[in-house]
This record gives sequence, C-alpha cells and structure tokens, in this order.
Amino acid sequence: MGKILAFAGSNSSTSINFQLVKKTVEGISGHSASLVEMQDFDIPIYSEDLEKQAGFPEKLLELRDKIRAADGLIISVNEHNSNPSAFFKNILDWLSRAERKFLEDRRVFLMSTSGGKRGAQSSCERVDEMLQRFGAAVTGPFSLPSYYENFDPQKGITDATLNQRHKEYLQSFLDGL
Repeated sequence: MGKILAFAGSNSSTSINFQLVKKTVEGISGHSASLVEMQDFDIPIYSEDLEKQAGFPEKLLELRDKIRAADGLIISVNEHNSNPSAFFKNILDWLSRAERKFLEDRRVFLMSTSGGKRGAQSSCERVDEMLQRFGAAVTGPFSLPSYYENFDPQKGITDATLNQRHKEYLQSFLDGL
C-alpha cells in the first residue's frame, strides 16, 4: 500500500483542478491518499534575498515534508496564459531551493484541466518537464479539455473516452507505487 499526496497547482478556493484531483482520489483503493488544499500554503514570492534573510517559510517546509512522506503525488495544474500559475511556479521554485531533487524516487500522476478545448495542456507539458528535472517519474500527462462539458463533480469525467484514458493513466501510476 502506497502513500499518495494529492493537490492542485492552484490557490483558488473554487479550483476546477482541485475538483479533478478530489474525484481522482475518490476512485483509489488499496492505497492511502491525502488531499492538500494549496490555498493553505500562502508562501511569499521567491527571492534569493528573502531566502538569505529569512530562510525557508515554515509552510513550505511542511509541504516538503508531506512530499517526502509520500510514495507518489497526484497533481493537477491550472493554466494562466499557456503556463502554470505564478502561484504553482513559485511553490516549485521554493521547493527546488530547499532541496533540488525534492521529487527523487517519487511517482507523479500529472493532470490538468480548463474550460478550454486544450484542457490546460500547455501548462501541463511545461510542468511535466519541470517535475522530471526535480527527479519525478511522471505518469501522463493527462489533460481534460472543456471541463464544464466533460466533468460532473458528483460523477467525475463524463466523456467515456476521456474517462477511460484517465483510468488507464491512474492505474499505471498506482501500479508503479
């Protein structure tokens, strides 16, 4: 039984990516999964000066420790102008400064969604590259396009083909834990 940490790369209380993560975690059995709401991790914008003066924020070290304790991560990233949100990029910047290979020996099921037809695919591709640089073994990425047409908070992914693809990626991730 593996320990899974799951979160969205968004600090929005109404994050559709968090809804996707939450529904994904609900479908997992045989593993221990915990959800983290990222709006609880209010971390200042990274700067070398701030790091030298104040060190690493306590909330960041808390997140790093949660990552260390996990065998795998489920992450769904949002998209701002074809890139990951500044919030999530900042989290990655801080984590990589605290420990460059903070994802070493960690499997990651990477996802994204948006209301658009590409499902935040550009952001997901960029984050995939970043996570691998920090040592992650990435499953996916899986992008869910047109969230409002293809997802129901109670039922999950409603498009049969997308739902099947999501299940296959999730199973591949779980098999690797």
